[in-house]
Amino acid sequence: MLVDLGRGTLVRRGVRVALDVGDARIGVASSDPHGILATPVETVRAGAGALERIVGLVVELEAFEVVVGLPRSLSGGEGPAAVKVRDTSAQLAEKLQQASVEAEVRLVDERFTTVTAERMLRERGKKGSKRRAVVDQAAAVVILQHALDFERETGNPPGRPL
Repeated sequence: MLVDLGRGTLVRRGVRVALDVGDARIGVASSDPHGILATPVETVRAGAGALERIVGLVVELEAFEVVVGLPRSLSGGEGPAAVKVRDTSAQLAEKLQQASVEAEVRLVDERFTTVTAERMLRERGKKGSKRRAVVDQAAAVVILQHALDFERETGNPPGRPL
């Protein structure tokens, strides 16, 4: 939903969901309806049923957008991990459409998000297995918060639509 803030400034309002897609787990985060703050939601085990669970979360949270972190190399190139994320994102977009859920899937650069999430958790005293259990959610929070901040600063949606 677009809201006019005056002087021709339009901002999008509504919940966004972010995903940090990995081989074993998918971290999920969501925003508040005003698009200001990202918070962790859950970690979904990758594999059978994962995309259905994510569609369920998008519906439950009434999200209008899904932001997926796209892993890139330092030079900006894409490797095998990016190909997997693009494939997973396309499958998710198809499942959302099949479920008649109107939520756009957007890919955003996620360089350094897991490193940032690991550092944040370490600084907060999370150790070993406790940190591994939530790092994917924390990475999704970092992805989403960067996307929200970018949109607020530029007035443009983050990343690129699928």
